[in-house]
Amino acid sequence: MRIAIVGAGLGGLATALFLRQAGLDATVYEQAQNLREVGAGIVVSPNMVRALDRIGLASRLSESAVRLEAAWEFRRWEDGRVLFVQPMGEQCERLYGAHCYVAHRADLLNLLQRAWPREQLRLDHRCTALQQDNNGVELKFVQRDGAQTRVIADVVIGADGIHSTVQSAVARLDARFSGSCAFRCLVPADKAPAMSLRPVQTLWLGPGRHFVHYPVRAGQLVNVVAIVPAGDWRDESWTADGDIADLSAEFSGWDERVQQLIVSASNTKRWALYDRNPLDRWSAGRVTLLGDAAHAMLPFFAQGAAQALEDAYVLAACLRQADRASVPQALQRYEAIRRPRASQVQLMSRGREQRNHLPDGPEQAQRDAELAGGNPLRQSAWLYAHDLDADLERHAA
Repeated sequence: MRIAIVGAGLGGLATALFLRQAGLDATVYEQAQNLREVGAGIVVSPNMVRALDRIGLASRLSESAVRLEAAWEFRRWEDGRVLFVQPMGEQCERLYGAHCYVAHRADLLNLLQRAWPREQLRLDHRCTALQQDNNGVELKFVQRDGAQTRVIADVVIGADGIHSTVQSAVARLDARFSGSCAFRCLVPADKAPAMSLRPVQTLWLGPGRHFVHYPVRAGQLVNVVAIVPAGDWRDESWTADGDIADLSAEFSGWDERVQQLIVSASNTKRWALYDRNPLDRWSAGRVTLLGDAAHAMLPFFAQGAAQALEDAYVLAACLRQADRASVPQALQRYEAIRRPRASQVQLMSRGREQRNHLPDGPEQAQRDAELAGGNPLRQSAWLYAHDLDADLERHAA
């Protein structure tokens, strides 16, 4: 079976590795000329750790990722008063069979890339068009020098992100602006306040905005994410440059440790947050979607990459039982299993910033009291404990 994966991000490479484990070969096509460092920090939640363990990579997370001792440490914006702390560690492993980590996205990508044969990765291949009939799919790729390549595949997997080319062959989707944007930056550990170096994911909540930080790259860097009103900013790109002065101004009057983190960064990226409704379908004939191409979501559940790896595992399991003639049926099975869950995560990721951004007053006080009395680790069981094998059994081929 000839399988073409468009996109060599976390979801695309994980899909290739799961397919190889299932005895299927694939070729991965990536428009970038090299797999350079992109993005910043990422939460590797227990359901994502279990997925990595299935392809033998979870044991290598500790090489660069930081295992969280606490997640969801909520602090008050003006003085850093702790509103709630959720211990992780052994409790997380006992509940969900895995720890929770934070990592630099590039380190995770490198982990997957090293596990995939270089000869089955085609860099500098930008997919510009695809057309299918009953027998296969023809893809057209263009390289930076203008050279064109045509590829015939029995299966095409679009793992090409939020601006997916493959998606246009399956469904049409219009993005909706959320009204917010995100700043991302990385601060060297030797310039960061000591409290930000702890293996803890800290969320500072304040009027109209919130601020998140945690250590990555074995503690060498502190990842910062700040969600603020977007103003006139509309650029949805991880590589768009922001301005440190703008970021600092957004958090004027906040605790001095927040300001210290901001001014210790040498640069920042800024991107507008767009919302998307769940797609009506992920597959058409021999073409299917995966990861952000299928279910781009706001970042407030920190589940984008985890859901992509869940997609990858289920898709490989469905294709393992297929032959060339039954590919469309296998892709429909994959969609039937994955689309309801991913859509649920998409929809529940909406509106979280409104709760985080309450102005000081009765609603904010009630929220803080609810945080103090909550148990988000157990409340996240629907995310972290989900059984993909049970899904496959319920939707038997």
